[in-house]
Amino acid sequence: MIHTIKPGETLTQISRDYRTPLAMIINVNPSINPNLIYPGQSIVIPGFPPIETIPYQIDVSLTNRQLKLFRNGVLQKQYPIAVGRMLHGTPTGHYIIINKAPNPGGPFGTMWMSLSKQHYGIHGTNDPSSIGEAVSLGCIRMYNRDVEELASIIPIGTPVFIHP
Repeated sequence: MIHTIKPGETLTQISRDYRTPLAMIINVNPSINPNLIYPGQSIVIPGFPPIETIPYQIDVSLTNRQLKLFRNGVLQKQYPIAVGRMLHGTPTGHYIIINKAPNPGGPFGTMWMSLSKQHYGIHGTNDPSSIGEAVSLGCIRMYNRDVEELASIIPIGTPVFIHP
């Protein structure tokens, strides 16, 4: 998968976001100078399929508190969500799903899917009354049945676009 460097990013933070060892990223990108990266530069993140090979895309509207699943650009399903509360906003931008963990326990409900942004994910909830609200610490909450359905459909590497 190709990652485009954003302003302020470092290779160390990118390696954390993708949970990929820094040495591995440097190894598969021999032409880059790890001490001199710049916004707009493209680097290969090993271990993830090319985005163009994945038919699914997730679109998250923070304002509407909706997650939409597209396949080949066609809306397949729409789900209600909860988003980050004041001072703990859900980060906007382009990410991918980097892993899935069933039954993470606690407030994460029955499924956790990590985003390529350290500490953030799409997950279920042990408080279904929170769906539709701005109450999380920045993650995207879904009803357990909905996040289980979504996780069963999408592959690792699925792009996620989060916007206001």
